[in-house]
Amino acid sequence: MRLLTWLLRGLVFFVLFAFALNNMHLVELQWFWGYRSQAPMVFIVLAVFGLGCAVGVLAMVPSWWRHRRDARQRLRLLPEKIVVQAPAATHANSRSGGHSTLPAELQHPPDMPAPRKPGK
Repeated sequence: MRLLTWLLRGLVFFVLFAFALNNMHLVELQWFWGYRSQAPMVFIVLAVFGLGCAVGVLAMVPSWWRHRRDARQRLRLLPEKIVVQAPAATHANSRSGGHSTLPAELQHPPDMPAPRKPGK
């Protein structure tokens, strides 16, 4: 699967590189009020792509802010966590100040995701 991913990435790079080499001729841009500029076409295409990405991100900012505000309100509405203290019967618990420990069947706290296994 990794080989297929790298082959796809290489193919995309090759296609974009070939596009850039085939479009190195100068293009004249005619702006308003008689202003003109020349640049290689690949740079103009790259600049327009970057401008489109920036406009897309800026268009999403109000939505992101609204979602962040809603998430903060939901966190405020959650009840506070109840701390359960384990009995200080064992020597380890008495040294740690009586803080609760996870039962043996719970390897991770229930509110935390389990760590990912490393890929092969």
